Amino acid sequence: MLLFDAHLDLSMNAVEWNRDFTRQLDEVRQRESGLTDKLDRGKGVITLDEMRRGEIGICVATQIARYVAPDNPLPGWNSPEIAWSITQAQLAWYREMERVGQMVQIVDREGLDRHLELWRDPPDGAPIGYILSLEGADSIVTVGHLERAYEYGLRALGPAHYGAGRYSPGTGSEGGLEPPARELLQEMARLNIVLDATHLTDEAFWEVLELWDGPIWASHNNCRALVPHQRQFSDDQLKALIERDAVIGMAYDAWMMQPNWVRGVTDPRETGVNIARSLMHIDHICQLAGNTRHVGIGSDLDGGFGREQCPYDLESIADLQSLTTLLADRGYANDDIEAIMHGNWIRRLREIWS
Repeated sequence: MLLFDAHLDLSMNAVEWNRDFTRQLDEVRQRESGLTDKLDRGKGVITLDEMRRGEIGICVATQIARYVAPDNPLPGWNSPEIAWSITQAQLAWYREMERVGQMVQIVDREGLDRHLELWRDPPDGAPIGYILSLEGADSIVTVGHLERAYEYGLRALGPAHYGAGRYSPGTGSEGGLEPPARELLQEMARLNIVLDATHLTDEAFWEVLELWDGPIWASHNNCRALVPHQRQFSDDQLKALIERDAVIGMAYDAWMMQPNWVRGVTDPRETGVNIARSLMHIDHICQLAGNTRHVGIGSDLDGGFGREQCPYDLESIADLQSLTTLLADRGYANDDIEAIMHGNWIRRLREIWS
């Protein structure tokens, strides 16, 4: 079954971690043998062929580059202009993937429908469709840069990521929107760019909902009721998103699936974190909504972690296809399974781009 993954940091992996996703997964892992700069070296789960094998024919793919002030201990770039330049390198990688037929950018409803028609019976090596999103707005040097980004295909943006941000604080920090955020939101509304609420602080989340009446979603966000942490959304936040007809994508970063996770210490096998655990989060959102229209997949796989911090039964991103059986065994009807696997994201995009 076609799977729409609403959050993959593909270009970050290619440009910053030097991963060639056109190769086989074993080869990508082997090239990282002996590297120790990241915990997930040699443990990635993504290549473009693995996405095809898992019928992940369409995704929201990101650009990401954090600006860090001198007192910010997080990794990042020392000026917004450098951060912008990194996003342009990431864009260049997507363009190369298009040139060699590995991927195709989708920017409107017509392109979406063409791509879905291709994937009804995809030929071998069919291109993977991607909608371009920006995770964290630090690299938007001025609002004029946002229009430039729209012109090259940016269609979604999350103002926050981790820590302090130029437009909004994010995960692991507190506080509301920064003053430039209002102008950013106004320009996003004019351009009809989707607002991704993922990573917003609680304060910024509620401020955004007061200011924003455009399209909104949460590309990769699980449930705070099941995993208590500011990174997840509370039931009140989830209900507010549901009222805005948002879709919430289930993330497969194990620390978002299992309470009391200690990064670099907790083992997914020891705690029993498997793909099926995500059904608890799916069930929870469906119960809050009273239907299956507001939940999808936003895996975040290889988003700075690998097999050391994902479900123990996920060897490759292709294993997400097991969700069809898991959902059926849980009692979900086929129409509901299709909605969760791809239909909800596609419906919302068609509505946004109508």
